[in-house]
Amino acid sequence: MSLTFNKAREGGLANLAEFSIPPLRAEGVSWPQKALFLGKAREVFPVLVDRECPYTEVEGGRGWGQRKRLLSPIGLTCLLLSFIFLVLLVSIALGSVPMTFPELWQALWGQGDPIRQTIVWQLRLPRALLAQLLGAALGMAGALLQGMLGNGLADPYLLGISAGAGLAAVGLLTLGEWTAWVPLAAWVGGVLTTVLVYGLARTPSGLAVERLILAGVAVSALFGAISSTLLLMADDRVQVALTWLIGSLSGRGWPEVQVAGAYILVGLGLGWGQARALNLLSLGEEMAVSLGIPLARTRVVIGLVAAWLAATAVSVGGLIGFVGLVVPHMVRQGVGSDYRWLLPLSALAGATLLSGADILSRLGPIELPVGIVTAVMGAPFFGWLLWQQGAGR
Repeated sequence: MSLTFNKAREGGLANLAEFSIPPLRAEGVSWPQKALFLGKAREVFPVLVDRECPYTEVEGGRGWGQRKRLLSPIGLTCLLLSFIFLVLLVSIALGSVPMTFPELWQALWGQGDPIRQTIVWQLRLPRALLAQLLGAALGMAGALLQGMLGNGLADPYLLGISAGAGLAAVGLLTLGEWTAWVPLAAWVGGVLTTVLVYGLARTPSGLAVERLILAGVAVSALFGAISSTLLLMADDRVQVALTWLIGSLSGRGWPEVQVAGAYILVGLGLGWGQARALNLLSLGEEMAVSLGIPLARTRVVIGLVAAWLAATAVSVGGLIGFVGLVVPHMVRQGVGSDYRWLLPLSALAGATLLSGADILSRLGPIELPVGIVTAVMGAPFFGWLLWQQGAGR
């Protein structure tokens, strides 16, 4: 099949169907191979494949094209945007000082009670916006890494981002010095750890996915042990460090929104730009190379963009887990695996999920760190994924 795509690339994409479809109809190609090939090809070249091979029924009555979508991408986009707006309003209205919709509307327009205006504009609105920004960053970072590694259990912290950021933050917090530099130190620690992991994973023949995962696990274990040692040696500053490690949005304001927002918006744009490369990688390494994708360089770029997004989120909100793992799977169930839609929709779904988790964290008499809520929500889903893989489904 790689020769097929080589010919298509040399002759132009308009000739893809001429070279790819006849081998699928030939003898000696199993139906599972046909299903995999055509399903992936349709995601990258939907017009050509649907035009030249609009078949849906095969032996046994099972389709061998693209999996049926539960929702259209545009429909899911509209749905998620509606949810984002809704949870934003709910997040601003709920709190120790609840507000009705008329009171919230007046406060948003700078009218009514000055105290309510201060609560809305200085406390709740920046926190709600920051939750959506961080959720978008983690959601897209998870989709990027799962596509790059071809592993549905990958999340933004697989490359040691959380370990490096956590070590840098714990070091400053437990020492009690330069605590104002914790966000910057965490961001630098996350990015440098990713670079270290990539260096350990390189081989003379290129970048191996297996070595990348193992290097990330090893570095994470080492840095986690060092962080634990620092916490044991600390005294009254342990609580602050633990709250940051769990992940929390408490006390965040407009400065965090302005700084993190600029980095995240740039990272989201760069991440969306990797959609075509991820679609081709999903066809398999050999086929991606035959279509002109440089594997090592592409994986480095995708990994660094994911690290950029995740490290920015970690530097502001701490170690908020499971968002990058859960969100891409939820979106994939709705619109399939076309990364042109999967990446931006993962960002929107991540923003919705983390905003909802932040609302839940503030419902009780004591505010919980948002990282605890996402862990409670994400851990059962993670177990379900493991069960699905173990069952071979």
